[in-house]
Amino acid sequence: MDATACGGADRRNHMTKHPFALLAALLCSTPAWAQQTDLLIGSTSASSSHYGYFVAAGQIVNEQVEGISAAVVETGATMDNIRRMSRRQMDMVLVTTNVAQHAVAGTNDFEGNAQDLSLLWVYTGAPQNVIVRRDAGLDSLEALAGARINPDIRGSATESTTKAVFEALGLNAKWVRGSTTDIVDAIKDNRMAGYVKSGSGVRLDASTMDVATFTPIDVLGLTPEQADQLRAEMPDISVVDIPEGAAEGIPAYTTWSFGVGVGVGATSEMTEEDAYKIVSAVMADETVQVNALAELRDASLAELTLQYATVPLHPGAARWFEESGHELPEALRPAE
Repeated sequence: MDATACGGADRRNHMTKHPFALLAALLCSTPAWAQQTDLLIGSTSASSSHYGYFVAAGQIVNEQVEGISAAVVETGATMDNIRRMSRRQMDMVLVTTNVAQHAVAGTNDFEGNAQDLSLLWVYTGAPQNVIVRRDAGLDSLEALAGARINPDIRGSATESTTKAVFEALGLNAKWVRGSTTDIVDAIKDNRMAGYVKSGSGVRLDASTMDVATFTPIDVLGLTPEQADQLRAEMPDISVVDIPEGAAEGIPAYTTWSFGVGVGVGATSEMTEEDAYKIVSAVMADETVQVNALAELRDASLAELTLQYATVPLHPGAARWFEESGHELPEALRPAE
């Protein structure tokens, strides 16, 4: 800061006349390292279990990371988050590993528009569950042709991936748009047959459990042939087997999945030190995240990140992994 910015040579004389001048001078002399960094975190719909996780992550930042404060914002999830981040409206965001890969590579919805995006950590796998009212009489994905189904909130990774999966498998449905809250109400009122919703690990999402308290539900899974087709044609997603008990009365089924994590854009704008401090605090936490997302109780965020990550880690995140003894595959190493 130059002299004139804080009053220059006249500052001494000015302080003798004004009692608050000394305070102003002290503020002007505050070192740069004492400045606060404010982060805006883009999440997803507030009715989602994932929103609760991001509130927990923000709490860790605010309570455990010196010099950084965070505020969590409800958004339209991954696609919306990446677009907002490219406009410098968000600093940290929820991203799914498949869409993150497309964004960095400049493919699919980001054709010719590769994004400056890196990953901090992955906190869960997200099986994609096709939920329908049991009384709708729908017993397979093929039976959804003509049924009123919501592919998830507009701009989310679930929405874009659902449409890609249905196209790959030659499936059809009558897509209905709306917020998660509106869609849940419509399913309860029998104005819609169902929706596609990310699960919380091997459990159904909180909004789905809300639906299930009002009406019996079914989850429509992939046939073995459909599962094999997705493995061959969509390598950016995983095909997973969900054991019995995703909710009461739900048998085992097979569906598609991707990882869900925390990404940052414009990597030069988040310093290596800030990213390192944030990742260190999150990895050290043993209670806050588990309280928000119960399936994390026996999970390792480091292992989930190494398992699901599809794009390079932020240099600060990579530093934490390497210092903690984790071998980073070449695909996750920050670009030089």
